[in-house]
Amino acid sequence: MSAQDSTMLDAASFSTLTVTESPDRLHAQLDRPEVRNAIDARMITELHAVCAHLEHHPKVLILSGTESGGKGIFASGADIAELRERRRADALRGVNSTAFERLAKLPMPVIAALDGYALGGGAELAWAADFRLGTPEVKIGQPETGLGIIPAAGALWRLRELAGEGIAKEILLAGRILDAQEALEHGLLGAIHPTEGLLDAAHALADRIAKQDPLAVRISKQVFAMPREAHPQIDNLAQAILFESEAKFDRMQAFLDRREAKAAAKTESTSGENR
Repeated sequence: MSAQDSTMLDAASFSTLTVTESPDRLHAQLDRPEVRNAIDARMITELHAVCAHLEHHPKVLILSGTESGGKGIFASGADIAELRERRRADALRGVNSTAFERLAKLPMPVIAALDGYALGGGAELAWAADFRLGTPEVKIGQPETGLGIIPAAGALWRLRELAGEGIAKEILLAGRILDAQEALEHGLLGAIHPTEGLLDAAHALADRIAKQDPLAVRISKQVFAMPREAHPQIDNLAQAILFESEAKFDRMQAFLDRREAKAAAKTESTSGENR
């Protein structure tokens, strides 16, 4: 195995996720089509493995679903048969919430590419991402109270932050399921793409992120997540770190060189026209 290969996940070791990895990104596809990608304990374990890998080898994560019954689906929720048997001790362990919080805190951005149903735990997995892209077929919401429980893996606080209190309460307390356009209007989707173009759009967003300085992206994500009272002191400390980075000098010099070359080309063009 080469040195580069040793930093890659062993895709063959996963059974609920299909993992594809390149030097600057990892694509994890939820892959339990027989149960509409219901999130079970095995999938949570595998999401932890993905997080552990990306904590040591930071790169963009793309999450997507698969097809079930000829239709795209992100995740229909937690595995109800498994969830029904969980008791108080399981709830206190925060089985899903621990994994989703770990995913939200990954060093580099997380992109959720949503198609079809993203319900319950599937929606909470999407809320933990930094970006959410969807197709016109998206149906997203939190039906937990109809099953006698609460959405305890992040929705009860992330939804208010993402979309505001009014629509959050409709989703959480009245079981409202949003379609793609409604999710877009409330800021819960960043964009809507045709089904066949969804992953291309996710990779295009990953391409844009990859063009930025990785350390600046990582620090920006960390500072963004800080509470209001940490600012502006945390911003100043973060900027102090970046002001000493080699990438800052190289990228700014490259910018100045391009500007100088452009100005020189414009001057030469003008001189030629006046001759």
